[in-house]
Amino acid sequence: MRTSFLTLVLSVLSGLAFGQAASINWMSFEEALVAQQESPRKIMMDVYTQWCGPCKMMMANTFTNANVIEYINANYYAVKFDAESPDPVTFQGKEFTNPDYDPNRRGRNGVHQLSRAMKVSAYPTIVYLNEKASIIAPISGYKQPSQMELYLKFFNEVYTDEVDQAQWENYRDNFVYTWR
Repeated sequence: MRTSFLTLVLSVLSGLAFGQAASINWMSFEEALVAQQESPRKIMMDVYTQWCGPCKMMMANTFTNANVIEYINANYYAVKFDAESPDPVTFQGKEFTNPDYDPNRRGRNGVHQLSRAMKVSAYPTIVYLNEKASIIAPISGYKQPSQMELYLKFFNEVYTDEVDQAQWENYRDNFVYTWR
């Protein structure tokens, strides 16, 4: 009896540890651009700030969902980008910085030029880029796993440069959600 109980406890604990071990393979923007050269795939860039409540909720509730993790890792290069970072980023031959960053400031701390170049106007924003690192679309706001499913699958499985607004609306209106 005691052995059976111990076996059950160990099984549950190992299952919890395994479940928590799965996570999105986050990388820097520069790493994603290098990876695209070797093996082209789209980039999904999570643009966030340290003070943003909905950004923290997405990290806790959406980016920990098993379906989201599995799909992103299989189909995208995933980038986390702090829109108030002081670190310079080189993209398409240009260096982007945060000239208003103040290391002594608390709270909001300037806006990184890269986030402006990506057309980010709110946090969180997921910026989707194609296999050549051209911006497809910035999608603002907190997204639950099912909402992420719509965008992740559309941009990966359907989107081309020729897709128009009517095709997007048809896809969106007829989409069958499977993630919870």
